[in-house]
Amino acid sequence: MPELKLITPDWPAPEKVRAVSTTRWGGVSTGAYAALNLGKHVGDSLENVLENRRRLVAKLPMEPLWLEQVHGTTVVNAACTCPDAQADASVARMSYQICSVMTADCLPVLLCDIAGTAVAAAHAGWRGLAGGVLENSARAMQVPATSIMAWLGPAISQARFEVGDEVRTAFLAHTPEAAEAFLPGKAQGKWQADLYLLARQRLALMGVTQVYGGDRCTYDEADAFFSARRDGTQSGRQASLVWLE
Repeated sequence: MPELKLITPDWPAPEKVRAVSTTRWGGVSTGAYAALNLGKHVGDSLENVLENRRRLVAKLPMEPLWLEQVHGTTVVNAACTCPDAQADASVARMSYQICSVMTADCLPVLLCDIAGTAVAAAHAGWRGLAGGVLENSARAMQVPATSIMAWLGPAISQARFEVGDEVRTAFLAHTPEAAEAFLPGKAQGKWQADLYLLARQRLALMGVTQVYGGDRCTYDEADAFFSARRDGTQSGRQASLVWLE
């Protein structure tokens, strides 16, 4: 049985904060979904997805809160929300309440405070990022923003993420500095967007300056990650999770 290959965030989080990010290794799904697809909504066999989740949960202290992500900015409490709630982030201030988000090019952002009293996980596609999902997640933690640190999980790189004028306009409407995160694309009205830089900018504006990660590319690292841009509709999902012990 192939072993799960999990990424442990390289950040100076407090001892009681635990976090992992999955790769596509260690599951039972086949074909385009090989192997550890965790998304039930992408066309994979439900039986395979449930077995993949079971294998992941076996490495965790309890079942994560799985969300039905809608590219929005809603944050739910991992302690009291029913599974598959429509939201794109969750927060926890109690032990062993696992916040999780699934991605396949969008940016997963894990948050904790330096005292280890609160954690959050956010699904930051461009719509959620522009709309304020990181700001909402930080507020939901109920700690000073300056005490928060963030880890940016595997996402699509700037070289692979072409977007239209409407995406650039949405970010520039919030802050002119966002222009630094866009390079001209090959065609008129197209831009190469840097999700990692856009997230760092939004975090910095809140006072969150301890930011780590942000050095992977889901598109280019086909052996390690699912990528919707690369694989189309038949793309699996990886997960990023954080909790308090």
